[in-house]
Amino acid sequence: MVDIKLASSKPTLLFVYNADSGLLNTAKDYVHKIASPKTYECNLCAVTFGNFGMKNEWKIFVDSLEYSVEFLHRNEFTQQYSLKNERFPAVFIKHGETITKIISNIEINKCKTLDDLIVLAKKKIPVKKTK
Repeated sequence: MVDIKLASSKPTLLFVYNADSGLLNTAKDYVHKIASPKTYECNLCAVTFGNFGMKNEWKIFVDSLEYSVEFLHRNEFTQQYSLKNERFPAVFIKHGETITKIISNIEINKCKTLDDLIVLAKKKIPVKKTK
């Protein structure tokens, strides 16, 4: 017999960008990232995306994770989870109704390259226990 509650509470990683959703915001961010990358406010975006979309190495890494994964903009995250005073970018793990920050904005902003971010994520994302 399968416990429906347990089956539906599979942990999910939430990668939250320090940018808002929407076509106008996306266009503004795209131009800003190209024109003035040093002042761009979302290091998660900066290291995981090139000019034409998500970097392949990042996609491969994310696909290899043992979790469900969601990517959210900060306005989407705050609307869905009503968490106030969070700093972005950040990574959270959601298990049932519990949301825990596992990588802070400070840690992500220290990453200079995609490799730095992947090393950080490997250290901070909990290894799922197998039975």
